[in-house]
Amino acid sequence: MLDGAFERAWRISDAVLRQRAGQICSHLPYHQRWLWDGTPLIGRRVRASSYHGLGDTVQFIRFAPLLLAIASDVVIEVQSALLPLLRAAFPQVPMLPLGGPLPSCEVAIELMELPHALRLSPEDLPGPFPYLYAPRLQPRGADSRLRVGLVWAGGKWRGERSLPPALLLPLTALPIDLIALQLGSDPADPGATELLHACRDTLPDNPTIEETAALIASLDLVITIDTMVAHLAGALGQPVWTLLDADADWRWMRHRRDTPWYPTMRLFRQQKPGDWPCLIDQVIAALTQLTHRAQPDQASPPVC
Repeated sequence: MLDGAFERAWRISDAVLRQRAGQICSHLPYHQRWLWDGTPLIGRRVRASSYHGLGDTVQFIRFAPLLLAIASDVVIEVQSALLPLLRAAFPQVPMLPLGGPLPSCEVAIELMELPHALRLSPEDLPGPFPYLYAPRLQPRGADSRLRVGLVWAGGKWRGERSLPPALLLPLTALPIDLIALQLGSDPADPGATELLHACRDTLPDNPTIEETAALIASLDLVITIDTMVAHLAGALGQPVWTLLDADADWRWMRHRRDTPWYPTMRLFRQQKPGDWPCLIDQVIAALTQLTHRAQPDQASPPVC
């Protein structure tokens, strides 16, 4: 998958399915469980469940219509927080909250197993795009400054994804309006405190996914680490720069500055583990160039 060789990956996955036939995984954490046993999906009653993170659900929900087209009946089980946004985007797909009562099915599959079951290739991506839609905020005024959203830290999973917020402080010197999309910033981190103070706007306390999506949709650019906001901005078709650590996840492949998953996304990669300063220098240079292209009497330029 890192090399974009999906078909070779599916052959390996087929072998894994054969090896674990009959094994029980219910004792494992949800994100390590598998559901699909290789049973074909065509013409069957299928339940697809999302046992991974919110960003994973946002990324892989795009395949729900493909599943609906081949199965006799489908229900998708996702995190409750995502239900309003996903139901609005896919009204034809039955969706239920994760962990609630479910109808019986002939085939159970994890949402992230769908590309394997459907034998997809990079050429099948991104599919219909954008595939999520956000409620629009009030129209912007005549201010032509770029509005740039920032996320610098993720959850506990893979802490190396997060970067020191102090490295982003040079962005405050640029003629842009910074918008904090960060949740759960460390109040003891002086860099985070200074950066938040410099931001023109922030998310409300305990925002819904729809509120987050609406704010993202009002921006000219999102700059984020590998977290849910990256997937949400990409699925909304918003320009997004995703900052990747040296051991980036398989979905971002190797060496690429773009991604077949999201046409409006640009990737910035660490060249060696922990080297955020060099990567941020590249971001600052790219953003400086972008601000120079913006004309005061024109609409904001495309940023991808």
